[in-house]
Amino acid sequence: MAQDTYTKRLWLEEDLADDLKWSMLVNKVLYSGKSKYQEVDLIDVGPFGKTLFLDGKVQSSEVDEWVYHELLVHPAMVMHPNPKTVFICGGGEGATAREVLRHKSVEKVVMVDIDKVVCDFCHAHLDENKAAFESPKLELINDDARTQLEGYPGKFDVIIGDLADPLDGGPCYQLYTQDFYQNVVLPKLNPGGIFITQSGPAGFLSCTEVFTCINATLRSVFPRVLPYTQHMPVFCDVWGWNLAVTDPALADLSSEEMDQRLAERVEGQMRFLDGHTFQGLCHINKTVRMRLESEQQIYTADCGRFIHGKGQAAKPAENGTDS
Repeated sequence: MAQDTYTKRLWLEEDLADDLKWSMLVNKVLYSGKSKYQEVDLIDVGPFGKTLFLDGKVQSSEVDEWVYHELLVHPAMVMHPNPKTVFICGGGEGATAREVLRHKSVEKVVMVDIDKVVCDFCHAHLDENKAAFESPKLELINDDARTQLEGYPGKFDVIIGDLADPLDGGPCYQLYTQDFYQNVVLPKLNPGGIFITQSGPAGFLSCTEVFTCINATLRSVFPRVLPYTQHMPVFCDVWGWNLAVTDPALADLSSEEMDQRLAERVEGQMRFLDGHTFQGLCHINKTVRMRLESEQQIYTADCGRFIHGKGQAAKPAENGTDS
């Protein structure tokens, strides 16, 4: 059988729920391995191109990562009057730092990702992020984000949570807890500081997996939290972000003012985000709004919710014994 014919039969399945999975055509396996913390795969798949998987869950793809990262970074950055110092929790792919560094006011970016394997691999293989990894404004630390944020000298104007979703046995769950937000993030923000985090699936069927709980946890700490959502093709769902401000007035930025700040303060053009778009993303459908309003559960060290699947620490060891 010809190699090209055989390759067309290789499909990658991602479990979305106990009774739901979807498949992507494998064009080429670029890397497949395991770090101390998680399984790491970079695979050219279907219509999405180079796609990063951690513990079998899609993290980003080259065809739509720019949408995700524009929405993760720029709303918080332009709501802040003059962001100079930024801390990124996670972000090993390098795309969050890439977008932050587009802001002319930024003087220092500290990115802390626990997994050196992921950072080194993405630096080597994701060409669009190489310049960010090599920027003199970026300090990359491979360690626990909580430990580094707590101990880092000084405070930050913006703190960004670009972490993997809360996953049973994954490395990031503790960075979604009330304790982390209350006792680490909030004290490390400068006056008027802003915190933004990706918040998992946010469709009307999936929003209560983690999105509403992350929102409720942040609302228990910050005076105002702004949720917004956007469909992401590679995630096969609507995705959510939660933006938390220490000064509630900062979240009242008009669409015209957002457009002006984007034009004046950011190098290059936005491909997806503008003020009108952002206003639309904040108008969440009734079902999800009601579930946000009624959510009571708060993430704590002992109580939380996880997306479907298990991280490496929760999986049986390869010899068949429990990990």
